[in-house]
Amino acid sequence: ITIYSIGEEWWDLCAGPHVESTGKLPKKAIALQSVAGAYWRGDENREMLQRIYATAWKDPKQLKAYKKRMEEAKKRDHRVLGKKLDLFSIQEDAGGGLVFWHPKGSRVRSKIEEFWKEQHVAQGYDIVYTPHIANLDLWKTSGHFDFYAEGMFDQMDVENEVYQIRPMNCPFHCLMFKDDIRSYRDLPLRWAELGTVYRYERSGTLHGLMRVRGFTQDDAHVFCLPEQLQDEIVDVLKLAQSILSRFGFDKYELMLSTRPDKSVGSDQIWDDATKALVGALDELGWSYGVDEGGGAFYGPKIDLKIKDAIGRTWQCSTVQCDFNLPDRFDLEYVSAEGTRERPIMVHRALFGSLERFFGILVENCAGELPFWLAPVQMRLLPVTDAVYDYCKDVAAKARKLGLRVEVDRGSERLAKQIRNAEQGRIPVMSVVGMKELEEGTLAVRSRKLGDLGSFSVDDLLAELKQCDDDAVEMTT
Repeated sequence: ITIYSIGEEWWDLCAGPHVESTGKLPKKAIALQSVAGAYWRGDENREMLQRIYATAWKDPKQLKAYKKRMEEAKKRDHRVLGKKLDLFSIQEDAGGGLVFWHPKGSRVRSKIEEFWKEQHVAQGYDIVYTPHIANLDLWKTSGHFDFYAEGMFDQMDVENEVYQIRPMNCPFHCLMFKDDIRSYRDLPLRWAELGTVYRYERSGTLHGLMRVRGFTQDDAHVFCLPEQLQDEIVDVLKLAQSILSRFGFDKYELMLSTRPDKSVGSDQIWDDATKALVGALDELGWSYGVDEGGGAFYGPKIDLKIKDAIGRTWQCSTVQCDFNLPDRFDLEYVSAEGTRERPIMVHRALFGSLERFFGILVENCAGELPFWLAPVQMRLLPVTDAVYDYCKDVAAKARKLGLRVEVDRGSERLAKQIRNAEQGRIPVMSVVGMKELEEGTLAVRSRKLGDLGSFSVDDLLAELKQCDDDAVEMTT
């Protein structure tokens, strides 16, 4: 990090690099981008300023490459694709930053959630559900009311008690842990929840699915013994790799963040936890950077960024030790010696939030969702009304297998039906005429591979079911 100053009046904390004036840059390597208004210091009650956006590069070649990346990013904008593909919307009549999942987007989200739950159950997690609001005293116990009040919505009065809509899930899991006497034999406990939380964000900071006011965290907490910590971290990182790779993300950047100047917990517990995180990364043979002092005040952490199709990195997964909440909630287990001890609590999220991950996913594949995730996997295009009932029967049979197949209404000319299916990014389509009706077949066209020939209905549905189960594309 560098600091650049102009005289004694203007200082800029910036990673750089800097030049003394734009005159030292090639004119053809500078480009104006846009003009926008911005409130002074982000306060909508203050005066509006004019903001000019520009970009500068070492040479025209770099500028050209940058423009190409920006053009590609614009084509992949999840806000545009979300509307075009009818996946989701933000309804201003309901308020900014609140996501409405349309039927097609909901189908994709359901598949993501189903896969997430299956993977977690297979790895020894229990799925839990907790309330969306709680008495304000809970948030005072957790410390959120003291340290996070600006990010929380206002409280509500309920029968002379004050309640708070939740900004986090963790305090609820702490209460569940405390609900029973725990033995060292019970640990580790792994509790996972797709928990919707609500956080106050200024309207000027909201951005599609990437920055919202209501979102669902793929949250989980592990309560374990100190000697179990490294193995638990290894398992979390393996699970992150397994789940993210299913969605096409297999390039990562990892960062280990260590103890900051202000922290809670003893030197010993910080040293042991940090060693466990390092040990887990070394055991897996994963390269990582170190952010000295970059951990939270309550524990060290590992952050994982994924790299998308056009080279951008996105913060998604995080694994974080917490020495604070077990103390605040007085969490205990009975040790082998019969003494009362504090468990280690690990926060972890793999997607971060479903909304943001969905936006990243849509941009990564430019709306071309893989077959197993596509909201409509196959569309049948009837050439004539005489085959419409046949198409409906095929679609019903497909739905019983768990496939997402729909029939075009047939009100458009065939060329228009095909174009609509293409624009809808539907992976497989079938033009159905009298020949197909008489033979009990379907003529199949893949969006990626073109015409694949004629299949019997049973053979085609069996192959599509296999592709759906294996998360692969149709190839024959």
